[in-house]
Amino acid sequence: AISAVVAVGSVGDELVAKIRERAEKIKIGPGDDPASEMGPLITAVHRDKVASYVKGAADQGCEVVLDGTGYTVEGYEDGHWIGLSLLDRVPVTADAYKDEIFGPVLCVLRVDTYEEGVALINASPFGNGTAIFTRDGGAARRFQLEIEAGMVGVNVPIPVPVGYHSFGGWKDSLFGDHHIYGNDGTHFYTRGKVVTTRWPDPSEAPAGVDLGFPRNH
Repeated sequence: AISAVVAVGSVGDELVAKIRERAEKIKIGPGDDPASEMGPLITAVHRDKVASYVKGAADQGCEVVLDGTGYTVEGYEDGHWIGLSLLDRVPVTADAYKDEIFGPVLCVLRVDTYEEGVALINASPFGNGTAIFTRDGGAARRFQLEIEAGMVGVNVPIPVPVGYHSFGGWKDSLFGDHHIYGNDGTHFYTRGKVVTTRWPDPSEAPAGVDLGFPRNH
């Protein structure tokens, strides 16, 4: 999806270096190899589309830290391979940030303060999920309340809840009136019934049938 990291303050350089170090160690290979951590993309057309975001990134103001285009696996040259790509200092105008790529491309955006980070996320037309990584409980609490996304995580890489909670995004990340599962899924597949009842006190009810409203006391 629209995979983006918002680095706040001076942590950016160290964070990008750590991500690059980890990304370069990812084992890419066929899905039937237990050692593989990431396989090929589903079609050559999609592989080329994902690659186009990386190849055009520098011209749109991004710093290309890792370029995974042109990657191949020995013995499986006909596979739809692409390596991991890491883009730093990505402007919000770049296609790699604006579009949902659905490929191994990570964008890093830089902001100076927490407030700028929240404003950046809330300005996006998408609102599927987001997470904050912090050891500050106050910042985590603020993030939960202030962020405009359907799924919010605190120190978790993927903020998708377990199945009995409603899952889904806000804004352009939601289609229809209901989320996918949880309580919304139950509502989608059921038909509601409302029953309104009144049971007058037999000792106070007049003889015969009384269809009037209860008397005030």
